[in-house]
Amino acid sequence: MSKVYLLGAGPGDPGLLTLKARDILAAADIVVYDYLASPGLLQHCRDDAELIYVGKKGGEHTMSQTDINSLLVDKARAGWCVARLKGGDPYVFGRGAEEAEDLVAAGIDFEVVPGVTSAVAAPAYAGIPLTHRLYSSSVTFITGHEDPNKEKSAHNWPALANSASTLVFFMGVKNLSSITGNLLQAGMDAQTPAALVRWGTTCQQQTLTAHVKDIASKAREAGFQAPALLIVGQVVGLRDTLSWFEHKPLLGRGVVVTRAREQASALLQLLETHGACCFEFPTISISGLDDTQGIDKAVELLSHYDWCIFTSVNGVKHFWSVLEKKSLDARALGRARVGAIGPATAQALVDRGIRPDVVPDKYVAESVVHSLVQAGVQGKKVLIPRAEKAREILPQELVRAGAEVDVVPVYRTELAEQSGEDILQAMQDGRIHYVTFTSSSTVDNFFQLIAPEKLQPHVQEQVRLACIGPITARTLQGYGFTAHIQPGEYTIPALARALAEDAGSC
Repeated sequence: MSKVYLLGAGPGDPGLLTLKARDILAAADIVVYDYLASPGLLQHCRDDAELIYVGKKGGEHTMSQTDINSLLVDKARAGWCVARLKGGDPYVFGRGAEEAEDLVAAGIDFEVVPGVTSAVAAPAYAGIPLTHRLYSSSVTFITGHEDPNKEKSAHNWPALANSASTLVFFMGVKNLSSITGNLLQAGMDAQTPAALVRWGTTCQQQTLTAHVKDIASKAREAGFQAPALLIVGQVVGLRDTLSWFEHKPLLGRGVVVTRAREQASALLQLLETHGACCFEFPTISISGLDDTQGIDKAVELLSHYDWCIFTSVNGVKHFWSVLEKKSLDARALGRARVGAIGPATAQALVDRGIRPDVVPDKYVAESVVHSLVQAGVQGKKVLIPRAEKAREILPQELVRAGAEVDVVPVYRTELAEQSGEDILQAMQDGRIHYVTFTSSSTVDNFFQLIAPEKLQPHVQEQVRLACIGPITARTLQGYGFTAHIQPGEYTIPALARALAEDAGSC
């Protein structure tokens, strides 16, 4: 059914999107989105959804508001389900009401899904409660950018200046001197605490505090730019005690994630929890095999194997896809004992009803071999479902230990088709501080996309390189680089912690 949903995208942190808005994004035919709506939210959209950007930035309008309104009407009349994704809340200085009025006039069915407004979220992330029993029992939301066609301001400056309310000004940076001047002229105490919060709730959040008489001059000195909120009131004084978000160790640090897009989510989430600004640069693409005769035959003969050893989450995933196509499940492994190279692979097996018999203490092939020898692999028949191209150390050492080994490819890894120019430009701009490598393949493919000599000057100046373990670090050395960071435990959580600790020590 044709319908327009006016969705509040929230203030910037993708995690603050409501569940209802997420579900509508996942179902919509067309998504019309703003500049202030986090790009990360678009991952919830259907692959075949039409995405239309209508953002407004610094006075530059991709599309006028009148044209946006017409676009929503036209798309709905054509029979589409339209999600209009607006930063913050649609009805809090978001011009959502104007869009809704045009939809009503056109007879278009619509629905509003409120979002977390930046007026609440940004101060909270900056450690500023909008109300407090000792300081303020009310809040006033005010636009700092009124309709330029008005003959005079609609604000009652004396009422604002002399109230006990916390004042929150939207879009006030451009007119900051005028706003604070009007408040002071109307009688506000010049020593009243004030704060500017820029890019609130995002990894780029910055907060500047001063007295109301000084906030404009300090903002100019600091080069403080929009988008930002201005908060005025005694509650700002609580920031020194209640600040939490800006203490995250990786806040504002750019981190390149080179894992395949299918695998990257866990590392991205952990890094973002520590405040990082993540740059997705998947150097690997993962896909199933066109020719599955080898794994099909192995599955038919599973009852003949004593051991089945999985060396990656992808190996588990693609092996299970073959089982499912044959209407099989975990029971197909029968009497075979199962090994996993590390905790993530082990968890992938547990999720499918298999608790591994062997998980080594160190998550590399050499440790798997040692653990399997201790478990009695000699004289046993072993199946290893893995990538089409992988290190040969595991099968070779198992054969040397007396096992009969069948290596069966279940998926392939290939060089991702993309350019490294955006990453190099971000390095040039000083926005990237770390590059992470989670396998030898990510290293090899990274340097196929970005030549070592192009990375070298950035590593010398500010970029630090992080490897998940010694094998990956050794591959990196082959390109002339030494890993600055390598966790003692070769896991994704340990890698994220190592980056956070490194940033905290800098």
